[in-house]
Amino acid sequence: MGASVFDIDVKGSKVPLIFEENKALPIVSMQIVFTNSGQLSSKKDGLVSMSAALLNEGTKKSGSVGFATKLDDKAITISSYAGRENFVIVVSSLKSEFKTAVLLLEELLKDPNYTDDSLSKIKMQKMGWLEQKKSDFDYIGALTLRQNIFEGTDLARDYEGTPKSIKSMTLEQMKDFIHSHLGYNNAIMVIGGDLSLEDAKDVSKNILSNLPKTENKVLPKLKASDKEIIKYNYNSDTEQAYIYFGAPFDFDYSSEEQYKAKIMEYILGGGGFGSRIMEEIRVKRGLAYSAYASLQRTKSASYLSGYLQTKLENEQKAKEIVREVINEFTTKGITQKELDEAKEFLVGSEALRVETLSQRLNRAFDDYYYGRPLGFSSEQNKLIDSVTLKEMNEFIASHKEITKLSFGVVTKK
Repeated sequence: MGASVFDIDVKGSKVPLIFEENKALPIVSMQIVFTNSGQLSSKKDGLVSMSAALLNEGTKKSGSVGFATKLDDKAITISSYAGRENFVIVVSSLKSEFKTAVLLLEELLKDPNYTDDSLSKIKMQKMGWLEQKKSDFDYIGALTLRQNIFEGTDLARDYEGTPKSIKSMTLEQMKDFIHSHLGYNNAIMVIGGDLSLEDAKDVSKNILSNLPKTENKVLPKLKASDKEIIKYNYNSDTEQAYIYFGAPFDFDYSSEEQYKAKIMEYILGGGGFGSRIMEEIRVKRGLAYSAYASLQRTKSASYLSGYLQTKLENEQKAKEIVREVINEFTTKGITQKELDEAKEFLVGSEALRVETLSQRLNRAFDDYYYGRPLGFSSEQNKLIDSVTLKEMNEFIASHKEITKLSFGVVTKK
C-alpha cells in the first residue's frame, strides 16, 4: 500500500499529512517539514543551520546530555536539519516507544536548550567545521560556482555561515528564527510505519498544537546567469584543479515534461559510465577519475551543474571539452542506442527506488511538495518508455541555454 495525503485541522488551519501504514517492521518514522524555512529564508549566514544544531542540543530542563540519555535509553532518534528550502525535524523509534518519542519531541518544542552553554558548544562546533572547509576544495569549488552563476542572490551567499557571522550570532536570533519559521501553518507531516491513520492524525495534531502560527513566506525564484564567466579561487595547497561548471536551465519544477529532463540528465552526465561527460572526460581522454553533470530542478532554482577534478596542467583542456560536449549534445542530440539504454535503466531500476518505507515517503513528499499527484513517477515511467528519439532531440535542442557555461575553479595561481 502506497502513501496517501490527508488534511488535518490544527487551530483552524488545514495541514497536510502524508501517511503510509506499513506493518512489515514494528517501527514508526516521522518527519515534520517546515516549508520555505530553509537556509534561503534568512539573510544572516549560518542562522538556519545553527538553529537546527541548537534543537539537536535537547531541552533547557534536561540539558544536552540528559535529553540524549532519554533518547538512547529508548532507542529513539530526534534530529533537525536545514536544507536550502525547508527545515526538517526527524523522529524515528520502535512502535512500542513511539508515544514516548512524541512526548520527548513535545518537550523539545516547548523548551529548547536556549542556554549560553549550548550556544558556546554549537558555535565551537561550527567554527571547527568552517576551519576544516578551508581545505575542502570541493566545498570551495561549489561555493565559487554558486557565487559566480548566482551573483547578487541568496544562493551566492555563505549560507552555512562565516566565522564573522557565527561569532556574532545570539540566542535571541535563534529563538526568533525558530519561533517565526517553525509554525503549524507551514508544516507538512510525513508519517509511516506500524500505526493507524487515526493515530497518525492524533499525533500530528498534538505535536503541531505546540507550535505558533507563522507568517506566510515565499521562496525567491532565482535564475542562473548566462554570462559565461570563469571565477577562480587560488589555493597554494591544492595539487589538482577542481572544476565546477553551471548554466541556466529554463525549466519549471511543475512541468509535465519531467520525464524528458530525467532522460536528458541521465545521458548528458548523470548516468555514470556511458554518459557523455564521463565518456569524453574520463574514458576517451583520461583527464579525470569522475565527471558528472546534473539538472537541478527545485522551487527556488533550475540550472545545470557539474563537476570534475583534473591535473593542474589539464584545466584549460578539460573546460574546453566540457563546452564541446554540451554544445554537441544540444546541437546533434542523442542516438537511439543512448535513448534505449537510458529507458532500460530508468524504468528497470524504478523498483529499487521505492523498496523501503523511507524511500516511498520521500517520493510521496516530493510529489506533494512540487504540486504533482501521488504516483507521478509511475506515470512518468510510462512516458519514458514511450518517448521517441525525435521528441527527445526536439526537447534537448530547445534548451540551448545550457551551453552558456560558467565555471568556478579552485587551482594554483
